[in-house]
Amino acid sequence: MFRSVRHMIYDLIEWRSQILSGTLPQDELKELKKKVTAKIDYGNRILDLDLVVRDEDGNILDPEQTSTISLFRAHEIASKQVEERLQEEKSQKQNIDINRQAKFAATPSFALFVNLKNVVCKIGEDAEVLMSLYDPLESKFISENYLVRWSSCGLPKDIDRLHNLRAVFTDLGSKDLKREKISFVCQIVRVGRMELRDNNTRKLTSGLRRPFGVAGNSLL
Repeated sequence: MFRSVRHMIYDLIEWRSQILSGTLPQDELKELKKKVTAKIDYGNRILDLDLVVRDEDGNILDPEQTSTISLFRAHEIASKQVEERLQEEKSQKQNIDINRQAKFAATPSFALFVNLKNVVCKIGEDAEVLMSLYDPLESKFISENYLVRWSSCGLPKDIDRLHNLRAVFTDLGSKDLKREKISFVCQIVRVGRMELRDNNTRKLTSGLRRPFGVAGNSLL
């Protein structure tokens, strides 16, 4: 309600500036005044305020100089116009909602949100943690990997992302939901020496990627 009234006030301020500028032709000025009065009447209605009865030019009718029957008929016309405006906006909103629902129904899409809190695994070296979705019946991965580089100190390599390791697996459609099984798989790859027990500095290697562990959890 606040946003609707705010937009109407902005429109009225703009139109008032145009009217006071004195640069509009008479026909445009007349049409703009009608727009102003229609907007005011519409705003009064949605705010449950009194309806102001006006003549054809948008001027407020004087009850001292206007007959009761004329006031009644003018009130009926004004009420009908406001009701038509309300029904028109309601219909437009319903059409927008229907089109939006039809669009989502035609192209259904789902997402899986993952928030990594910690990696509890004694590795001894740097590691890469890869998370993905896997279909065990078809023996294949159905998503890309979400990669987190983990240091030997037990913290993310990018310390700025601490407590902010989040990922969203998107574009999961109806076909994916119809799968009999979907597993969430976490792979751990050790990055460092060929052998953990290798302490010979002459033969010491670094930066080698070796599988270290894997974990899985069934989602469906």
